[in-house]
Amino acid sequence: MDNSQGLNFPGMMPEQPIASGGTPSGGPQNFDMTGQGGTNPMTFSPTQPGGVASQGAQVIEKPMKKDIGGLIKTIAIVVLTLISLTFIGLFIWMFIRYDEVQMDINGQIDVAVAEAKDEQAAKDEEEFLQREKYPYRTFKGPADYGELTFQYPKTWSVYVAADASNGGDYEAYMNPVEVNVVAKDTINALRVSILNKSFEAVAEEYQKAMERRDANLTMQSVTFNGITGNRYTGTIPGTDLSGFIVIFKIRDKTAILQTDSVLFEGDYNTLLETVQFNA
Repeated sequence: MDNSQGLNFPGMMPEQPIASGGTPSGGPQNFDMTGQGGTNPMTFSPTQPGGVASQGAQVIEKPMKKDIGGLIKTIAIVVLTLISLTFIGLFIWMFIRYDEVQMDINGQIDVAVAEAKDEQAAKDEEEFLQREKYPYRTFKGPADYGELTFQYPKTWSVYVAADASNGGDYEAYMNPVEVNVVAKDTINALRVSILNKSFEAVAEEYQKAMERRDANLTMQSVTFNGITGNRYTGTIPGTDLSGFIVIFKIRDKTAILQTDSVLFEGDYNTLLETVQFNA
């Protein structure tokens, strides 16, 4: 056999003649010149004449893609945190408001309960005082002056300042527990006077008092138990007291029933309904 022709086996590349210069005729090839797989490979480039070795070309790295998924997660965490803080703040605010409202409601309830207790206590006291007035006592004036009578609370004390035993005017004063010092500016529940003056003369005096510029007094005609008289309401003449006065005729005299305060109006009206005298 002629070995000069060479043997070609299936799967084997045919021999290629090596051109002068040491470069295979089949095209450029790269060889590892380190022999150890080192970190500085040398390559042959067909563009370099004589097969001079040169440093390997730098590998250009592709820019890193933005981590969109991580950014979305971060944004979601921030949003959820803000929402959580908002709800926590709202919860705290609502809790504080609830506590304030609850305290206010409790305070209002306490005030209402206290007021109700006070009102009930005042009502009970008033009822007790009213019960204490019964049974009423009977007042009797001088027989020679028509024997004026009426009913008054038993809790009132009576002071007769002038009994008209020797003529003149009759004067008596009444007040709960005890009678106050008798004077124009002191308050008593009732002043009883029987004057040796005609009804017309006394009514004229009150009319003049009503006509004064600084007067605060009004008059109306009243009738009780068949007895007709004049009722004056407002500032009592000669004083700064506000009360009620009723005058009526007894024979040739004039009876005056006066209360020095509007606080006694209820008892005063009840008393007037029981007035009687001998004509």
